[in-house]
Order: sequence, then C-alpha cells, then structure tokens
Amino acid sequence: MNFAAEIVDTAPPDRLALLELARDGTRREWSFGEVAQSSAALAGSLHALGVRRGDVVMTLIGNRPEWVLTMIACFRIGAVVLPCTEQLRAKDLRLRIAVARPTLIVADRRNREELLAAGVSGAAEVPPAGELRSDAGTDVPVAFIPDPGLLAAPPVPAVALGAQEPCLITFTSGTAGEPKAVLHAQRYLAGQRLQASGWLDARPGELCWCTASSGWSKSARNVFIAPWLTGAAAMLHDARFDPHERLELLARERVAVLCMAPTEYRVLAKRTQLRTFKHLRGMVAAGEALNPEVLRAWQEVTGISIRDGYGQTETGQLTGAPLDEPPRPGSMGRPLPGVQMRIEHDELQLDPRSVPTFFLGYLGEQVARGAGGAWEVSDRREQGWWATGDRVRDEDGWLYFEGRGDDVIVSAGYRIGPFEVESALVSHPAVAEAAAVAAPDEERGSVVRAVVVLRDGAPDPSPQLVAELQEHVKRETAPYKYPRIVDFAAELPKTASGKVRRAQLRGS
Repeated sequence: MNFAAEIVDTAPPDRLALLELARDGTRREWSFGEVAQSSAALAGSLHALGVRRGDVVMTLIGNRPEWVLTMIACFRIGAVVLPCTEQLRAKDLRLRIAVARPTLIVADRRNREELLAAGVSGAAEVPPAGELRSDAGTDVPVAFIPDPGLLAAPPVPAVALGAQEPCLITFTSGTAGEPKAVLHAQRYLAGQRLQASGWLDARPGELCWCTASSGWSKSARNVFIAPWLTGAAAMLHDARFDPHERLELLARERVAVLCMAPTEYRVLAKRTQLRTFKHLRGMVAAGEALNPEVLRAWQEVTGISIRDGYGQTETGQLTGAPLDEPPRPGSMGRPLPGVQMRIEHDELQLDPRSVPTFFLGYLGEQVARGAGGAWEVSDRREQGWWATGDRVRDEDGWLYFEGRGDDVIVSAGYRIGPFEVESALVSHPAVAEAAAVAAPDEERGSVVRAVVVLRDGAPDPSPQLVAELQEHVKRETAPYKYPRIVDFAAELPKTASGKVRRAQLRGS
C-alpha cells in the first residue's frame, strides 16, 4: 500500500486537488497531476538530502500546499512525517526534536527564528533559492520553503509499504508530564475511509474545507486525506481566523463540506450575521461538545444540521452523527460502523482491533528506535481494550461526552496539559508554585485558569503582573496554552503525598 501511488497518482490529472488561498491574498488551484508531479520531485529532494525509508521528517509549515506536498512526499518514499503547528515555541520544538529524532526539518522561512531559539543550528544559514544543501555539522538539517529547488529534483518512484510500517507522528497534549509522541502506521491513511464516507461525507467534485491548522491530528486526516479518499478537493487557507472573512470565503469559494472546531461555530454564531450558502451541503465538528443553542442558530439560518464527532490523537475518528439520522444536540453521535465500544464505570473504552486508524504505540513505550534508526514496535492494538480517559454516557446508542477523567483542559478544541502551563509559569522569577485547571467559558467551552503562589519578595498581585505572567507563558510555550485567568493564593491545596488537588481548585 502507498497513499501517494494509490490515491494521488491514480486520480484524474486534471481534477482539482487543492485550492490555495495564501496570506498575501493570492489564489491558486492545484490539480492532482500537479500534486503528483510536485510531490514526486519533492520526494527526490528529500532523498537527496539524506532521507530514507523509516526516517522522520518534521514539518513546520502553515496551511500551504508545501505542507501537503511534503506529507505526500514522505508517504511516497516511506518516511515518517511529524507535522508541527506553527504555534509551537522553542521549548515545544526542542522536545519534539529530542523525542522523534528527525533526519530533516522542512520549514517555512517565517519560522526560522523560532528554530534558532530551539537550538537548531541547521537553520542558521538559509541556502540560496534553488540550491539543495544543508550545512555540514549541524544537528538537524533544515530545508526552507518556498524554494523552487525543492520541487525541481528528479522524481523518485513510490515504494510498496506494509500496513504496519510507521507513517505519522503526532503529539498528545500531556496530562501529568510532557506530551507523548504517538506513532501511526500506514493503516492510518487507508483507515480514514471509514470516517470519510460515514461522517465527513465529502463527495466527488465537491470542495471540502477543514479549518484545522497543520500539525494537529485532525488537520492531516480531514484537511486533505479524507476528502481525497472520496474524490473531493481540499481548501487551504493560510491565515488567522477572522469570523467575517470565514463566511465570505464559504460563499465565494462554493464550499460544500465544512469541518470546524466547535469554538469557531460558536464565534461565528455570536459575532456575525449567519446566512444561507448556496453550495454548502454539510457541516461537521469535533474536539468538544457543541452547545444546543449554537446548533439551533446554524440550523435555523442555513437549514443544515452540524454533525458532531469524536476521536483522539491515538485513535483517529471513532464516532459521528450518522448521515441518515437527525443529529441529537449535545451528542457526539454513534460509533462508526464496525467500531466496538463499551462504557465501564462511566469511561469510554474501545476494542483497538476494530479501529482501522488505531496507533502503533507511544515512542519510548511500545515503540523504540535502534541505533541505526530502525523501528522496534510492539503494536498497542494487540494489548487489549483501550481506555480513552473520557467520561461518556449512552442514550439509545448515542454517546454524550461528560468530561475528561484526567486533568487535560479542552479549550476551543485544543487539548492542553496542565503540566506545560505550570512549568512555564514556575520558570518566571516571581512564581514559586502554580496549578492550571479548566474554567468554564461561554465561547471556548473552557479556558486555562492558573492559580499562582508567589515567591517571597515578588511584586504584589496586580493586573500588570497578571499580564506579565500571561506573556511569559506565551513566550515559553504555544500561545494557545496561556492562562486567560490568573488567580493568586498563599498556598495550593495538596494531598498528603504532596500532589495538587486540582479538583478542589476547579470547584473554587
């Protein structure tokens, strides 16, 4: 199996594959023939830069065709791709590089300074346009885009890959420690057919727009993989979220299927004047529960019901509101066909053998790499039922999300581990201790709330200190993790063993 050979190369070459809307306002349509040719040439460039089958290629690119082309190039030659969101900061990048050990980083030039801050000396000198080289002696070579030379190398053929061979690395949010590296197999790509046909439902000739930024688990599978599996085209919009622009683009570009985070649906319903869209046929959401009033607002104006769904970084999509039944407000739908689930002590569990997109394992646990870079895998799928950590209730086969069983904070669809927020806060000279918990928010569902204990001699609590701590967290880690609420306390509530009682803080 090989996604590049079986899906990209065999598609009608004149069929629309990508619609690119760049930051500078330019618009370009990419045919499957262009994607096939460019990704094959990029695969040749990766090979020339030393990337081989099983090697890791890290990307730090926005929602641009070059990100998609790099992904396809890796699929073509059997490299393992690690897509990263551009919101990551130096500390986040250092962690990913240390854990995944990439052979090469492909990055947008606009991320060069952050790479340098992360200690990637290979980013110190940018090769001239068209020249494919990396400086000898650097820790990790970096290839910058846009670079015409990357798309001008002699193409290389696609290799035959086994379903169990590594394909993709994504990182979890992290609960009590650093984020974990999730390794997916080639089966993950073909397995997307299940949700592509049973939930996303993009159809041949249609334009599908998944707004998730590159680097997230949902972005790769629903930005282009799932649409292409069903013959649809994918739209890439490389710009910050603007509610009014979002509606304008939906209408102008004749989007047929829209996939957004629940927060985006909420913001559009509150801050814009919703209207009908002639070509819009379906809308889906995933990441957190959708408010019934938001569902009603979209239904009343557009006549279309938003169909919710659920999945995890480790599992891929697991549930969705069926196409042939009206969605139920607040429900994340039913298990996708064939997916076996059960609820034990209010926690959702699943049989990994029934999930075609289930991961191989975590790097450092079920997965290791030998000195020569060879993958050593003990497939997590064979180790019994998977506990999701999510509390769920069942009503006539429809599942309803009740909350996390751990301390992960779900805000605007982002899953944020409290450990990273707390680590960033205590690195500030004024902070002695900190705890991060979720606080309810009307638009985002939840936001990060930090409870801070100041050091002796630190400035007194003030709005200025709050702003300083917030900016500090934004510099230390991805900005979406910063605490929107900062409270101060003389001490944190703890157990007898010294663990912070986050449940008590959530109730205070």
